[in-house]
Amino acid sequence: MGDKLLVVGSIAYDCIETPFASADFILGGSASYAALAASYFAPTMLAAVVGNDFKDSDAKRLAARSIDVSNVRFDASRPTFFWRGKYHENFNSRETIDVRLNAYENFRPSLNEAARSAKYLLLGNISTSVQTEVLNMVDNPEFVVLDTMDLWISTERDALVELVRRCDLLILNDSEAKMLAGTSNIIVAGNDLMGLGAKSVIIKTGEYGAMLFHRDGFFVVPAYPVVSLHDPTGAGDSFAGALAGYLAGRGKTDFDTIRRAMIAGAATASMTVESFSCYKLEQNGAAEIERRCEYIKKISQLQ
Repeated sequence: MGDKLLVVGSIAYDCIETPFASADFILGGSASYAALAASYFAPTMLAAVVGNDFKDSDAKRLAARSIDVSNVRFDASRPTFFWRGKYHENFNSRETIDVRLNAYENFRPSLNEAARSAKYLLLGNISTSVQTEVLNMVDNPEFVVLDTMDLWISTERDALVELVRRCDLLILNDSEAKMLAGTSNIIVAGNDLMGLGAKSVIIKTGEYGAMLFHRDGFFVVPAYPVVSLHDPTGAGDSFAGALAGYLAGRGKTDFDTIRRAMIAGAATASMTVESFSCYKLEQNGAAEIERRCEYIKKISQLQ
């Protein structure tokens, strides 16, 4: 099934309110979404930490996808990372109402031999310091994907820029790209981020898809047209996880393979938004991902 992928990020419990519904204490976090998405494409290992409130039922959800959790640490003294957020009308914006680091407050990752030898590495959305620490532990990764967000851009910018130079693919959304590049133009941002040292850059544009800036060309993938939007949380993490898993599963990272990986990412992310937590991502399965990939390919072609 290809090379192994190591995913690092957060496992969390979320309380989410949307314009139409709400859900409390559901499985979330960048690593949960990314690892579940990646597991459809490659053998996946997960590095994270959970607290004393982590449910056996949620551990079984990860195990059901054959995700290696031997590098997930347990902190008996603290709860699991917690986030409470509210989406506004049309899901165009959200606000963080409460965030508690809990088990992540003093988290120091440690990796076993299998994780240290991973050829593919996804540094999912978590603090830049944790991402850097994990990268330093992996012996000789062939391809490193870096995901980040506005919080780390504003609080750990210098460390993040240094980390960008060490990675093969940077993924971030349009507002984050403009923020990091210091420009209001998304195309200028993509090019400037490559100038910072990123070997390639993907800028996510939400319901409009994603753009790839690469030394061998430029590519845009459309989003899968979702008609039942329930909760956008984790869509970006699912996109990154599926993309990294696709690359690891095929053992190739050239321009054309990254383009195809973006299609896999868009298809997988479209399932995430159709439910709270990771339920649709888990339930719909590989056949539905493939069907959505083929649909995206079809609508991308001019006859």
